[in-house]
Amino acid sequence: MYNSIYRQNITAQYCFPDNNASCRKEVRTGPGNVFLFIFLSCISVCTVFLNLLVIISVSHFKQLHTPTNLLILSLAVADLLVGLFVMPVNIMQLIDSCWYLGKVACSIYPLINGVSSSASLCSLVFIAVDRYIAICDPLLYSTKVTVCKTTLFIILGWSFAIFYVIICLHFNHNFLQSQTSTRCHGECVLVIRYSWVIADLVVSFIAPCSAILILYSIIFHVARRQAKAVQAVRNGISKKPRTKASSSSEAKAAKKLGTLIFVYLACWIPYYLSSLTVESLTSLSMVWAVFTWLIYINSSVNPLMYAIFYPWFRASAKYILTCKICFTRMFQSSLDHI
Repeated sequence: MYNSIYRQNITAQYCFPDNNASCRKEVRTGPGNVFLFIFLSCISVCTVFLNLLVIISVSHFKQLHTPTNLLILSLAVADLLVGLFVMPVNIMQLIDSCWYLGKVACSIYPLINGVSSSASLCSLVFIAVDRYIAICDPLLYSTKVTVCKTTLFIILGWSFAIFYVIICLHFNHNFLQSQTSTRCHGECVLVIRYSWVIADLVVSFIAPCSAILILYSIIFHVARRQAKAVQAVRNGISKKPRTKASSSSEAKAAKKLGTLIFVYLACWIPYYLSSLTVESLTSLSMVWAVFTWLIYINSSVNPLMYAIFYPWFRASAKYILTCKICFTRMFQSSLDHI
């Protein structure tokens, strides 16, 4: 009975019937696969839409050209690449096992995938550093963190991401060499050596994860200490009990930082834990696909976490969606009151 159901869901054909070296084609059909296609497509569309709103908002309005917003813009560009290129191609591979985009695209796709993920991680680390300086050294923040310095760090972060991914793909024979390593016509498989899995675990997960955790923990403790100091001044340096407003503000800060850290770890930990359980990983593995999509979903959550909860973004999104973006002066005047 199981075999009959499986044959109904997967129809075996050939990717290129006219080519004798063509790979076998497996097209996943059935209600479950249709629902999966629609669900993942909606995630891709939402990722593109949300990150485009962030990019247009920060790029169009000059009053939003601050160091923090430039880092959010860099994060949105990286996440936009994930939603615009990486997600649709991955959806196509989940539904149809054949690769129709050619051998050159088979080499370029892992490059775009790796660069967008690495650049997104760099942006997350830079945002954590920016918030650390803003909270721990607010008086010197404007001199330490400028638009020019932030732009330079963004360029360095993207350059490092491109360089690291090219080196990784080159030494794993997935960059350019993949044109001759496929077993049949219509196949595009990403194979990573176990030694590079360990190296990538350190560079792309342990190092940025440790930095983000340490910085946000310091930010939380400093924010609590500052809240206590402000409350002490308001109470006249007395031993009066803390007001509900102070406790509420600390609770909101703790909840926000906790949510940021939880979402980040929840999206990335399963991927790297699964990568340590096998010695040879392939992009066609279903476990690999599931945990990879958790990372992709992080690109959908990032604009929600880092932009939508900001008043300036809600105001700019309203003007963009209501087609009032041409009235820039009216919008800029409204930003002055935010």
